[in-house]
Amino acid sequence: MHKYKNLVTRRQFMKTAIAASSLSCLPASTTVYASHTKQQPNILFIMSDDHTYQAISAYGSYLKEICPTDNIDRIATEGIMLKNCFCTNSICTPSRASILSGQYSHKNGVYTLVDDWDPDHHPNVAVELQKAGYETAVIGKWHLHTEPKGFDYYNVLPGQGLYLNPLLKEKGIRWKDHNEGGTVHTGYSSDVITDEALKWLEQRVSKDDKPFFLMCHFKAPHGLWEFPERHEHLFDGVDIPEPPTLFENKSDRSIGSRDYGSTLSNKNKIRNRVSRMQNDWWPSGKLDVNGMSEKEMTRAAYQKYLKDYLRCVAAVNDNVGRLLDYLDQANLADNTVVIYTGDQGMLLGEHDHVDKRWMFEESLKMPFLVRYPKEIKSNSVNEDIINNVDFAPTFLDFAGAQAPEEMQGRSFRSILKGNTPSDWKQATYYRYWMHRAHHDVPAHYGIRTKRYKLIFFYGRALHPRSNEIWANSTESHDAKQLHKVSGWGKQPPGPTPASFELYDLEKDPYEMSNVYEQPEYAEVTKELKKQLLQLKVEIGDTDDAYPELAKLFQSS
Repeated sequence: MHKYKNLVTRRQFMKTAIAASSLSCLPASTTVYASHTKQQPNILFIMSDDHTYQAISAYGSYLKEICPTDNIDRIATEGIMLKNCFCTNSICTPSRASILSGQYSHKNGVYTLVDDWDPDHHPNVAVELQKAGYETAVIGKWHLHTEPKGFDYYNVLPGQGLYLNPLLKEKGIRWKDHNEGGTVHTGYSSDVITDEALKWLEQRVSKDDKPFFLMCHFKAPHGLWEFPERHEHLFDGVDIPEPPTLFENKSDRSIGSRDYGSTLSNKNKIRNRVSRMQNDWWPSGKLDVNGMSEKEMTRAAYQKYLKDYLRCVAAVNDNVGRLLDYLDQANLADNTVVIYTGDQGMLLGEHDHVDKRWMFEESLKMPFLVRYPKEIKSNSVNEDIINNVDFAPTFLDFAGAQAPEEMQGRSFRSILKGNTPSDWKQATYYRYWMHRAHHDVPAHYGIRTKRYKLIFFYGRALHPRSNEIWANSTESHDAKQLHKVSGWGKQPPGPTPASFELYDLEKDPYEMSNVYEQPEYAEVTKELKKQLLQLKVEIGDTDDAYPELAKLFQSS
């Protein structure tokens, strides 16, 4: 435990240093002004890319002592923590489209990373908030291809953006290719994005007579996990605890998932991954694996992965503190809804997987913390099922505006206040479309109730632009290595075996035991399949266009 104490001491030192540096919490010209007098609160929506709940200490995971996120936790202690907030498609671009539109991927048209968000033909919460009298802005990662619409101001990263000295594309300059353009901002990405957010808050045109809606989107902790120099030695001499499922026996997994997905331990894939580390792909230096057994290599790769990832998280935590301090000192805290989330979850070695995309809890579940002193009791915790399609209607509810009928989500404002509607949803639907295009994850969909999870790995590339997705994916280093190992070449991979997996989350919270074939779960399976098909009809994602799937569903 002494290592953890030393770590916290170093973290406190870092916080003191950052406060005294150019990263001071407030611009020099900070104006303290009265909170907005209307009923409409300000809304500050802070979202990090790939920041999973396990890496937020308020959630109490195996990482809670090794990576304390005190500033992010402050939102929970002064507000509410949602423990069952889920993504409907665990990949960056589709999740962001669902957050803005209040629609599932099959409705808003953003199924995958190659799809363009079309704000002119789908609901857009920013446009609706403008109509409700809000001044709107988005700063940081956008990743939706088309020019932001509905925002009075934007300053966003082109494409994935850079960690160091990032480019930002500002409103008023012609929008060309979403991956190109922008002005260089000296510094570390999370710091720069916060600087720009604070600048906008301080200088916004209508601060005296309009509430604001600000989306502050960090690039971190998305790979390549480049962290700021101040956190380079944050975990020196510390062993990161391993998740219980790092060396999981996958013999019970179905043939549709067992042998797929990027892992830390797969013999060929770990060699490729370690090769990248030895070529300085991982920003904090080389990983020497000479003479290691495969298990030792897995453990070494895990330590490297987690330390780089968590150093990026530490920088996000620093900057969340700056934003919260600004609200306090500008007399805005009481009338501002502050939200912190990630665009989806992330596998940090659980099930020996990396990345997201899977319907396993660590990928499916989004962190979601909210503070609003006027309505939300401090230290609240809620376990109702929430989806990212519910975010937009909730923003509009706080604004006193009606959500468009096309939005499929539902406001959970009453839940945040401690009042769950009697007819609130009891299950969530998930679908991942990018069949093996990245990280070798097969296409699948499923249902997650409070106790059970049923996943159907249908393993087919059904997206109409599958060939384009595959061509795009071959540009990445991971895909090139995967192609080399598999011999697939430039053609999309064929189907994978169709199968079901069932997890009893009450008895098996880490999802280590697939009980689909067990006779005692036969009735549960039957009922969940029925619920899943009903849910697909309710949200409009039936498989009528794919008759092959109906046969696979019935026969698997």
